[in-house]
Amino acid sequence: MKSDKIEQYKKSLKLNELQRKILVGVLLGDAHLETQNNGRTYRVKFEYSFSHKEYAYHLYEIFKEWILTEPQLKCDKTHNNICFQTVSHPAFRFYAHQFYKDGKKSIPVRIMHRLLSEISLAYWYMDDGSIKSNESKSVIFNTQAFSEKEVEVLCEVLNNRFGLIASKRKQKEGWQIYISGNSYEKFTEIVLPYIVPSMMYKIPQKRIT
Repeated sequence: MKSDKIEQYKKSLKLNELQRKILVGVLLGDAHLETQNNGRTYRVKFEYSFSHKEYAYHLYEIFKEWILTEPQLKCDKTHNNICFQTVSHPAFRFYAHQFYKDGKKSIPVRIMHRLLSEISLAYWYMDDGSIKSNESKSVIFNTQAFSEKEVEVLCEVLNNRFGLIASKRKQKEGWQIYISGNSYEKFTEIVLPYIVPSMMYKIPQKRIT
């Protein structure tokens, strides 16, 4: 597509409500934003392990009108990843202002309670969540890239907004969020409707008593 046609096409783009909610979730997880013009516009970059190919293509389909090039395989000596990115667009500027501080991803403390929806939570979990163990109903969010204070804010939102029993856990690399097995029913009720089939392994199995 020629550059003038691309610019005209970009003017027609607008994030829908589902895309906005999913964007919040994946920005808490593995997606990131970058600018090439000092913050006038931003693009979203996605990169997932080849083992999560189905999930990557699921996200590609959701944001497809924003993406001009199909997902590509990126290989190095240790990893095979699926990568794709959106066009640069002013629509992503709001999220950059919320989720980045001095060029580093951060938590928008003041409005996190308004941004995080049930759909956002599910996509955040698919990106960065895991079960604690096969014998447990507890789950973990790998939030080691965020500060202790930011993790505390996220725990507060999970506790107050969703009624989950969430707490921080110190790890060698930073802080995780731990959601108690006592929140199993509530957590699965929230996220299960949005979990893609290839990510069902992240949902704890209810123990037989």
